[in-house]
Amino acid sequence: MPQPMSSFSMPRRGLIRGTGAGLIAASGSAAAQQGDPAPVRAIGRPMPKLEREAPLSPEERVGFAVVGLGKFALNQILPSFAFCRQAKLVSLVSGDAAKAREVARQYGVPESGIHDYANYDRIADDPAIQVVYVILPNALHAEYTQRAFRAGKHVLCEKPMAVSSAEAREMIAAGRAAGRKLMVAYRAQYETFNRKAIEMIREGELGKLRLITSDHGRPAKPEEPADQWRLQRALAGGGSLFDVGIYAVNAMRYLSGEEPEEVMAMTQSDPDDPRFREVEDRTTWQFRMPSGLLCNGSTSYSYFETKRLSVLGTDAALRMDPATDYDLRRMWVSREGEREAELLLPMNNQFAAGLDHMAECVRENRDPRTPGEEGLRDMLAMEAIYEAARTGRTVRVGTP
Repeated sequence: MPQPMSSFSMPRRGLIRGTGAGLIAASGSAAAQQGDPAPVRAIGRPMPKLEREAPLSPEERVGFAVVGLGKFALNQILPSFAFCRQAKLVSLVSGDAAKAREVARQYGVPESGIHDYANYDRIADDPAIQVVYVILPNALHAEYTQRAFRAGKHVLCEKPMAVSSAEAREMIAAGRAAGRKLMVAYRAQYETFNRKAIEMIREGELGKLRLITSDHGRPAKPEEPADQWRLQRALAGGGSLFDVGIYAVNAMRYLSGEEPEEVMAMTQSDPDDPRFREVEDRTTWQFRMPSGLLCNGSTSYSYFETKRLSVLGTDAALRMDPATDYDLRRMWVSREGEREAELLLPMNNQFAAGLDHMAECVRENRDPRTPGEEGLRDMLAMEAIYEAARTGRTVRVGTP
């Protein structure tokens, strides 16, 4: 069975094709195409047909400033700029000057592109920065997004976009007032497997949807700096639901194409587990969609790392496991009278795809696929989940 490839690697077929083209370029000639022997020397060849869209020149690309140099930024976002075709890294914002200088050297960011949180507003004076990517603890998203808008920059913000729907509304209003774009970094919506699932559902390949189930969770590790702020309510805004459960909430919405009307939910945390003094561990919920579709979700900071989705329709079933991993995605489809079949799709760099989408929207003055309103919808859904769990009642989900 073909093995899934890393999102950072070229398909093997592509490697073979690339090698063959290199041999022709090194020894072929126009005459060789007519059957004459190719000269054994390096010669020039006409431009071949490109199999992918050509990248923009550095001068044409949209410049990004990355705000926050934590684990996610250093390990996922910054390396992904190398796979971008329309976006480029031009600036770093960090509270650690030594770290910022080291990272700037690694990625070729000039000294003038290094900023700290104290002089953050000076990004207004840097014309190379067109988009600010906010990768900070959740409670800081609203502040740094609105300050970026005041500086005249567009904003790409990590999810959840804020710690409340009220903050989300303020961010959207600030972007509109500034005439700038706000996109929420829902990476799964820029990833090939999830995009294929959406396409199949919209084209009716599963029939009428009856049930969506999603479980997203992982063990929180307070010994790791990346998790320390996530266990503090003042910085995180919530527990596992805000961190990993949001993938399930968002997937239920983009897969179904519907917005939840009402929700039932429960939360549970072990009282003797010090990780959950301020935030919740486990949350389960059920959405009812306008069509009658039901969606069951769970999230946890204590169960085994899980990122799975299943969609049951009247004509077929689709499952993805893992569905939202950084480097690996797998998907299967089952139909009546057929064995479950795995769909083998090329895996793209979902981070680069999101960066390029934002860059394209800036260049072409288009609205992002995942604007601030998308983030607000998730905030309203998660607030309803918390209220339903707290009250034990079925709760109506708020509208934007």
